[in-house]
Amino acid sequence: MQVSTPLASAFRDGDFTAGCPTRTVLDHVMSRWAPLLLAALSDGDALRWSELRRRAEGVSEKMLAQTLRQLEDDGLVLREARPVVPPHVEYSLTPLGRELADHLVPLLGWVADHAGEMLARGPARGA
Repeated sequence: MQVSTPLASAFRDGDFTAGCPTRTVLDHVMSRWAPLLLAALSDGDALRWSELRRRAEGVSEKMLAQTLRQLEDDGLVLREARPVVPPHVEYSLTPLGRELADHLVPLLGWVADHAGEMLARGPARGA
């Protein structure tokens, strides 16, 4: 049995009020770089900064740092700094991040499957 919550009702009714916390969370997890970073970490391996930057080709150092910090603050990504010289920092998904990635990766697969078709349609009419 699925429990209905006011938040679940908001999704069904399409009623996203200005104060709805989903807006903030969606801003964080659906930003330009967060889905790519979450997907990169979804295979379960901890990755270093340079590997994440390679996988999210085009991300600037500033945006990579900002996005990882936000995902860490949200409890989705774990940052583990090892006390060695030179510094060694690895990023991995938390259990909450893993749960999100389990939903996000199929969406990204759908986008990859249909991106060419959608972009081939050209610019939106009347825009």
